[in-house]
Amino acid sequence: MSLMPRLMLLLLALSPLSALAAPAPATLVEGKDYDVIEQPGPFAPLAGKIEVVEMFGYTCPHCAHFEPQLEAWAKKLPKDVRFTPVPAAFGGVWDSFARAYYAADQLGVAKRSHAAMFTALHEAGSLPMQNVSPDELAGFYAAYGVKADAYTAALKSDAVEQKIKYARAFAQRTKVPGTPALLVNGKYMVKGNSFEELLRNTDALIARERAAKAR
Repeated sequence: MSLMPRLMLLLLALSPLSALAAPAPATLVEGKDYDVIEQPGPFAPLAGKIEVVEMFGYTCPHCAHFEPQLEAWAKKLPKDVRFTPVPAAFGGVWDSFARAYYAADQLGVAKRSHAAMFTALHEAGSLPMQNVSPDELAGFYAAYGVKADAYTAALKSDAVEQKIKYARAFAQRTKVPGTPALLVNGKYMVKGNSFEELLRNTDALIARERAAKAR
């Protein structure tokens, strides 16, 4: 066997190992893996962070299914990434539960009660999807040490109303198509055919923004 065929065989034998040792980075495709937001801007000042916003709705079954996976992913985010849940204020029942979230946030129990609200609506059925009353919501949050009158006051407060208006304006400006939606730095609307793909693409866009900051 001549030298050239031997070299060819050696290269063919080593090529799979080379591919495993140094995999090519995935290339994101605009329109398939993400959309560029026409009127960009983060939900809150970045202050040196990379922002990931999740637009969610408590009554959305897809958000309920996504929540455990998203929560596990968010817990592992690096310190330079800020994860911000934003309730979708699309009107009607969406606004009722967006207010519920922001009232809980104002009282310091939103994080602890977040997953349980999905359970109450989609599994236990202990809260109604439609026409939920302030008393029913106060009863739910009582399990987190919140007094009924304090919760009702927060629910009706100007501060919560302003947050609802801001969340609605953000959704309108970025043209959020539905829930759940993930947005990176207010620049990219993440796309994916599965929750796993959605998170992979989000990770890649975070890496893109981190690299842009380093330049």
